[in-house]
Amino acid sequence: MSLEFIVVVLGVVLIVEGMPWFLSPSRTKRMLSELSQMSDQSLRGIGLVFMLAGLLLVYLVKSI
Repeated sequence: MSLEFIVVVLGVVLIVEGMPWFLSPSRTKRMLSELSQMSDQSLRGIGLVFMLAGLLLVYLVKSI
């Protein structure tokens, strides 16, 4: 894995993370407000699901 690949992946992550703020800042703020009211255990569960989905996606793409 090259440094160039890592930088490209980081760039794509930043693009995806920035899209909600650009497209609808007020809804993004409201979502963050609602997230702050959720329990830590729920947020950890959501984070785990996202990490496992990402891992599965990477595995599927690399196995093709």
